[in-house]
Amino acid sequence: MLEMRPGCECCDTDLPAGSVDAFICSFECTFCRACAARMQGRCPNCGGVLLQRPSRQGAALDRHPAST
Repeated sequence: MLEMRPGCECCDTDLPAGSVDAFICSFECTFCRACAARMQGRCPNCGGVLLQRPSRQGAALDRHPAST
């Protein structure tokens, strides 16, 4: 299951589970839209591509809450 990390690893911007501004790599490193753009869509940790994180809402979020 995808770990929904609560904030940007670079600037600590809050990124709740439903945020459309969260970007992740295949290792679930998490960055905000602005930091992902500044890094040209590449994860500084692994070099992987940063893609928009899918959202988790409703009952799925209730059963599997985001990380804190």
